[in-house]
Amino acid sequence: MVRAQLEERGIRDVRVLAAMSAVPRHEFVPESVRQDAYEDHPLPIGEGQTISQPYIVAAMLEHLALRPTDRVLEVGTGSGYATALLSMLSAEVFSVERYASLAASAEDTLVRLGYGNVKIKVDDGSLGWSEHAPFDAILVSAAAGDVPGALFDQLGEEGRMIIPVGSPVMQELLLITKRDGRREARVLEGCRFVPLVEGDVHR
Repeated sequence: MVRAQLEERGIRDVRVLAAMSAVPRHEFVPESVRQDAYEDHPLPIGEGQTISQPYIVAAMLEHLALRPTDRVLEVGTGSGYATALLSMLSAEVFSVERYASLAASAEDTLVRLGYGNVKIKVDDGSLGWSEHAPFDAILVSAAAGDVPGALFDQLGEEGRMIIPVGSPVMQELLLITKRDGRREARVLEGCRFVPLVEGDVHR
């Protein structure tokens, strides 16, 4: 997976490649699709959600340029796969998931595999996790119509956010940087994510 899907498509960050080599992706997908865990496409994980293809996860992590001292907010825990990668690349990970069943399953897997620097809560991800702000980096794994104001507010100065923005059928992956309190945005590539649903959570 790492050689054929990541290195050959331009992923160069050695820490990202090492993390992608180390995290057992098959542990984060349902048993019914485990045989496809390392294929280059998304997989269903329940509640209408998916685990993203390996390449797009690696690309998002590379553009975040995480440091070992960073505190990271993840919006959309899902199966916990990207959470595990963030755990290896940063100091602390605070992950928000709107579906309680996914949050519980992800937490069980992360604990079982020994990823200890992670906190997960069930809530509306567009609201972030204000009591732990500011964050050095924010990774959003669902598509929004625009960058949620609460997430940008919780980004520290010189902080980076990766977020898919657009309609349900056409989205762009954006790198948002906060400089002097203002938003700088760079389009990275086209993408397709499940929508970021705001409002009531599923407990």
